[in-house]
Amino acid sequence: MTALPRVLTRRTIATYAIGSLGTGGFATLPGLVLVFYLTDTLGIAALAAGILVTVAKAWDVIIDPVIGAHSDRSLAVWGSRRPFMVLGAVALPVFFILTFAVPAGIDPFASGFWVLVAFLITATAFSLFQVPYIALPAELADGYDQRTKLISARVVVLTIAILLFGAGAPEIRDAFADEHTGYLVMAVVAGIVIGLGMLVSSFVAPRGLSAEVARVSILDTYRAGLAALRRSQPFRALLLTFLLQGLATGLMLAGAQYVATWVLGTGVTILFVALIAPAVIFAPVWALVAARIGKERAFRLASLLFGLAALVMILQVWIPGEWIYAPVALAGAAYAGMQSLPMSMLPDVISHDAHRHGIGSAGTFGGVWTAGETTGMALGATVLTVVLAASGYLESVGEQVVVQQPGTIVGIVLSFSLVPAVIIAASLWSFSRYPLRRADIDRLSERTIA
Repeated sequence: MTALPRVLTRRTIATYAIGSLGTGGFATLPGLVLVFYLTDTLGIAALAAGILVTVAKAWDVIIDPVIGAHSDRSLAVWGSRRPFMVLGAVALPVFFILTFAVPAGIDPFASGFWVLVAFLITATAFSLFQVPYIALPAELADGYDQRTKLISARVVVLTIAILLFGAGAPEIRDAFADEHTGYLVMAVVAGIVIGLGMLVSSFVAPRGLSAEVARVSILDTYRAGLAALRRSQPFRALLLTFLLQGLATGLMLAGAQYVATWVLGTGVTILFVALIAPAVIFAPVWALVAARIGKERAFRLASLLFGLAALVMILQVWIPGEWIYAPVALAGAAYAGMQSLPMSMLPDVISHDAHRHGIGSAGTFGGVWTAGETTGMALGATVLTVVLAASGYLESVGEQVVVQQPGTIVGIVLSFSLVPAVIIAASLWSFSRYPLRRADIDRLSERTIA
């Protein structure tokens, strides 16, 4: 039987990519401002804020494999993953707004509980969209280069979204004298834009597909995820690498506001633009590099550049100043490759597993992948708050003025430089075990159409 190769149209690429307006916004904004909102507006101690964010993200780790398996079942029964994506897109804006709608005057414990519950539901809505979204490239495109093209377009939108939300949202917040009002207006604008991007992209999910997926229990979903990890060595290597890099980038993202406030004495917008503007420019560049030398070698190069840039920034301990924008820009250029290249390798891993084992498990892989990515980003915020607590960071409420000690400033700098560099080095070690290359994927595509 001959399977015709799928044609990847511009409309498919554009509709899929627009979903990253939502995923980029949600991945960026809570990571950038949520811990700072907890410590410097709601008066929650740094370590408690870290625990709160970690608990909320740990819920993602629990729910993502379940959503992945049921997304596969939706594909089998209804021929599409679209229902999950639409539900997530509609629900997320409501609860995202509620996360930043804590009334002024509530004590820190009640404020923390409010944020925890609202953010848990928000994260669940996001997973309903994100897990099927991650699984789609294996169903939308065939072949090594076609998937790179699809993911590269997505990463261009992703980096633009990160720039818009990371630079624009704090400006909206800071436009209001009252911090509570500023955060609420910021959440309303951001939540609506995130939801619209996700909703539009939901309609790229193919209809009329089918997969052999039996009815499973919740316990079975975890067994399926563990089975995918056990049988696919490429997936294990790629997932661990992406988790570690999520930890490093999540740590720097959460620390950016602290560096801007306490080290540079400026708003976070300039620092964030210095990081993300080069990523927007270099996202298509990494696709060209990957086409020439392979995704794997291009990814190693991007990771090395990011790690070196982070390491250089340790000099802020002794020579604080605006020179930091140069290594931050280098890290941003490298970040584009660190995002796009692993995500374009994931569909290769999924197809490799399907050809070897004859199992349609894209949703399961997507669920485990999203859980790993979420774990890395959550632990980044956790590591930051541990460093802040250990270095004596002083929390505050509203307009209350505090002065941080020199040891605290050193801790903030290290969390933005040395610690991420070490984590990136560990990720390169784990990636050394990733075995798939262009020739392996091309052989699979040839078998499909033979």
